Amino acid sequence: MAQQTQQTATGSDYARMITVAVSAVIAVVGSFIGSGAAGGTPIQDAAGGALAADATVIAPGSGAFSIWSVIYAGLLAYAVWQFFPGQRTAERHRRLGYWIAASLILNAAWILSIQFDQLWLSIPIIIALLLVLIRSFLLARQYRGDGVIDAIITDGTIGLYLGWVTIATVANITAGLVAIGFDGFGLEPDVWGVIVIAVAGLIGVGLALRGEGRLAPTASLCWGIAWVAIARLTGDLLSTPTAVTAIIAVVAVVIVTIVARLRATTEDPDRIPAATVA
Repeated sequence: MAQQTQQTATGSDYARMITVAVSAVIAVVGSFIGSGAAGGTPIQDAAGGALAADATVIAPGSGAFSIWSVIYAGLLAYAVWQFFPGQRTAERHRRLGYWIAASLILNAAWILSIQFDQLWLSIPIIIALLLVLIRSFLLARQYRGDGVIDAIITDGTIGLYLGWVTIATVANITAGLVAIGFDGFGLEPDVWGVIVIAVAGLIGVGLALRGEGRLAPTASLCWGIAWVAIARLTGDLLSTPTAVTAIIAVVAVVIVTIVARLRATTEDPDRIPAATVA
């Protein structure tokens, strides 16, 4: 890593850094529009309310979306961090930069699709966003950082982003199917709620194992699933089976994450020393 900090940033490095910074600004502006603060329709009210907390049994409560403020803060911090002299030529940022920029543009495109009531279009966009974040997560693990600050800003932000978009993708697809009249092959909504939340939980377990117990993806994914439980127990659309499954999923993902992390640090104490939130 010391050799990387001595390199001189190239034109390609600056092009990458500027692309990430501009994309971050676009994403943040999109978030203001999506919140309704800049004249747009709040996401939960757009697209005919298809993404409202009571639209489907998979929809998380409205409080869940407060996590976006943390994610956006992390993304803005990353946009600044990459310009620091010790980071400009770091191989991990060279590998990650355009993927993160792509995620930011897809984020803004998703908000735009919802604002224009194009729920059907939002589904392939959010799936693409999920795939980009999975790739970013894997790259961040492959090309490791060199300290706690980078772990928090880079790994932590990517992890939170990925975990949240995972549950958001599940909810988005479900909302799209309900909007076009999908009847669940005759199964009751409670049954589908249990199945879909169980799948989300299994994805969380997979992330915990693949990421060797990274905390950030687990934190945001479990945050979203927990808010599904809250919405199903206290909201207008009640579903005790879905809520109970969500609670079980959260507990299972947390336990697997802890076990995976302990195993990774036991096998190699230097493997995850600084990435406390990665």
